[in-house]
Amino acid sequence: MIPTVPTSVVVKDTVANPAPLGLCAFGMTTVLLNIHNAGITELSSMILAMGIFYGGTAQVIAGIIEAKKNNTFGLTAFTSYGFFWLTLVAFIVLPKLGWMEPASNASKIAFLSMWGFFTFCLFFGTLRLNRALQFVFGSLTILFALLVWGDASGNAIITHIAGYEGIICGASAIYTGIAGVLNEVYGKTVLPVGPVTAN
Repeated sequence: MIPTVPTSVVVKDTVANPAPLGLCAFGMTTVLLNIHNAGITELSSMILAMGIFYGGTAQVIAGIIEAKKNNTFGLTAFTSYGFFWLTLVAFIVLPKLGWMEPASNASKIAFLSMWGFFTFCLFFGTLRLNRALQFVFGSLTILFALLVWGDASGNAIITHIAGYEGIICGASAIYTGIAGVLNEVYGKTVLPVGPVTAN
């Protein structure tokens, strides 16, 4: 009988990286909403539609794919923020349909505060990732804080400042997402995202 030598089989991961999709969906929707918060445009069906289909649905899809890639951070972040957008749209639309009473200002503050706290917690996860993601989550934490401040104080100027800060936050997410696409396509660093800051 001929002895057999055990061999190891390497299974190649053939699932595409969903992070650029999630980041671009988050970033583009965030920029459009914050153009409204900055007082530049009205809150229109364009923003709500982006919230449902791109900021919401596309991010949830990205999060599910991250689960397949065994990325707990990506699963948690993309799925959560995808449902954030869907929830935000529902909380604007449901009262207009007559299905629920509009949220009070105190409810809005509680909603934004919880999402700010959640984002702050996830920010610590980015300290094991790259500088670009640290900027995205750090600036998003600041955005939620400014929105809470604006609603709590009733000061429209603070909300407008939050809008401009949100445009920067969203743009940074778009940059990080496009960097992921271009760096992979070209097989080299086209758009830097900074080094991983911890081993």
